[in-house]
Amino acid sequence: MIRLGKIGYLNVLPIYHPLENGLVENDFDIVSGPPSHLNRLMDEGSLQVSASSSIEYARHPEKYYLVPDIAIGSRGPVQSVLLLSRIPARRLDGRTVLVSSQTHTSAALLKVLMQQHWGVYSNFITGDATAVLDRGERPDAILCIGDEALELRRHKDYPVRVDLGEEWRNQTGLPFIFGVWIVQRDAWARNREGVENACRTLLTAKQWGVDNIKAMCTLAAESSHMNSEEMCSYFDGLVYDLGPAEQIGMKYFYTQLAKTGLIKKVPELEFLPDFTL
Repeated sequence: MIRLGKIGYLNVLPIYHPLENGLVENDFDIVSGPPSHLNRLMDEGSLQVSASSSIEYARHPEKYYLVPDIAIGSRGPVQSVLLLSRIPARRLDGRTVLVSSQTHTSAALLKVLMQQHWGVYSNFITGDATAVLDRGERPDAILCIGDEALELRRHKDYPVRVDLGEEWRNQTGLPFIFGVWIVQRDAWARNREGVENACRTLLTAKQWGVDNIKAMCTLAAESSHMNSEEMCSYFDGLVYDLGPAEQIGMKYFYTQLAKTGLIKKVPELEFLPDFTL
């Protein structure tokens, strides 16, 4: 049995719904959690295959292979990675930004945009945005991701909303990849056949989700404040491929991370060796 990591957000529903409901046959042990938790489990070897922050691969490329042609990204507005601010974003120099503890990639992306594109240097603190707001506190700005971003995006006290996927596209003209699927190199060496089969199953589930995306919109809306039309707009903005354009976007992001000092060097994108469907 392969332990497969699942990000606990709606954006992976099209991939994991067919796996968890027997629509695509599998024998996965699925472990769900926020990206930061899955990153830790992969880093310590507790999972064999997992959805992961794209920055986790960049930090430890010697530990992982990328699964080909599957990712979570955007080619414009992503809607679920938002900087909410009380003042214009370019006036946040020296101000405090509350960053969700669940994110690694989005926090790094915000730092890249601020420092490399806006010339802004803010003070980042980590916390639970919803809990902070419920206590009546109002930080200068908040970076929120996933379902929380979808819930807070129209908060009345934060009139400035910067969609980081859209801002990245405006600045670079490239797609942005927030998440990838990675394989433990040790797991590949010990159980290549099992891991290969697991990755083929994962890609089959991805294709099922893409082919049934309208049904996934309706299903996702049932557990959200968003209606089916809004949910379809959200899913329409997502990219589940890791094709040539997405890989160029990833490599450029890694270049920017290195310039900002967030990673030591730009990694090569190494996919599963000799992997075929």
